[in-house]
Amino acid sequence: MLIAIASLIGTILIYLACSRLYMKIPLPILHPVLSSVAVLVLLLIGLDVPYETYMAGARWIDALLGPAVVALAYPLYTQRKLLVRYWKSVLSAVFASLLAGLGSIYVFAVFAGIEQQVLMSLFPKSITTPVAIQVSATLEGIPSMTVAFVMTAGFTGAIIGPAVLQVARVRSEASKGLALGSASHGVGLTKAAELGDRPLSMGSVAMTLSAIFGAGVIPFIIYLFTAS
Repeated sequence: MLIAIASLIGTILIYLACSRLYMKIPLPILHPVLSSVAVLVLLLIGLDVPYETYMAGARWIDALLGPAVVALAYPLYTQRKLLVRYWKSVLSAVFASLLAGLGSIYVFAVFAGIEQQVLMSLFPKSITTPVAIQVSATLEGIPSMTVAFVMTAGFTGAIIGPAVLQVARVRSEASKGLALGSASHGVGLTKAAELGDRPLSMGSVAMTLSAIFGAGVIPFIIYLFTAS
């Protein structure tokens, strides 16, 4: 019981400390989600604490993932007029991002010789974790491996995404939000939130639509390939 309480409080304190550090030194590599995960992993390894023991308390934080996703409805509501105005652009951008992600994964898998079960675990990497886990299980992938791929995609987008957008000369706040939300889901949204309400709103739209499209499109595309 004490270990469970310590893991819960410790996780919160570590995240707050990493957030404060990021505010003082806003380097992409010090993003609080990434740095707090790194600190927690090092502590668990150093103290020889089993993951199951840690999750006895941290599961309460994990349980907040669902409500946190639902809470994204608020920025959607505040920017509803903008979304209605550009709904065609939003839908096409999110769908194109999803197809580009699937295509790049498939090409990489062909050249790298990745086995099928790992490939099935990799396909849902650009949709939010709760949905990605279910899609991975449907495809007979490895859900735990999918979580790792989702986190990697999120961290990569949050760290190098803004630089890529700058090099590509993307000026629109809405476009930045769409890119971060569709490519890097929840972690990308934390970066979009730094850019303002509009990028956050568009990012939350992109993440939500990517999850909806991904849950239906990914299994369908895989079925077409395996059937042929």
